[in-house]
Amino acid sequence: MVHEVVILPYKDGQPLPYSDKDMRIDEEAAGHRGEVSELQPGKSGSVTLDLMPGKYLLVCNIAGHYMNGMWEIVTLK
Repeated sequence: MVHEVVILPYKDGQPLPYSDKDMRIDEEAAGHRGEVSELQPGKSGSVTLDLMPGKYLLVCNIAGHYMNGMWEIVTLK
């Protein structure tokens, strides 16, 4: 199954621009900071980012994956 990782800024209580129709987050509207694009099974990828301290949401934004729990909040200090 194909996956990706998109890095988004995260603020507690702020709703994400999620589209029920597309079953994914609008990356542009959410202010994405970078991503590892779609990867085929068994493949790996990486991204190097210069991020400010704060909270970020790492999410697989393939249709349906976010709502199935493929996300994590990380805090950079």
